[in-house]
Amino acid sequence: MKTQPNFQDADGFYEQLLDAHTGLSEAESQLLNARLVLLLANQVGDARLLAECIAAARDLPGR
Repeated sequence: MKTQPNFQDADGFYEQLLDAHTGLSEAESQLLNARLVLLLANQVGDARLLAECIAAARDLPGR
C-alpha cells in the first residue's frame, strides 16, 4: 500500500474535488464522496489492498 503522495497533480485533484462539492448540500456532498470512494475502489480492484487502505484510514490521526 502506498502511503506517500503519489499524485501527478495533487493540487489540481484537490481543486477538482472542492469544485465538485460547490453548491451541494451536506447530504449531497456525502453522497458524492461515497460514490467517488466506490469508483476509486473499483479502479484499485484488489480486495486485500482495499482492506489495508480501510484499516489505515481508520488509524489516521484526527478522527
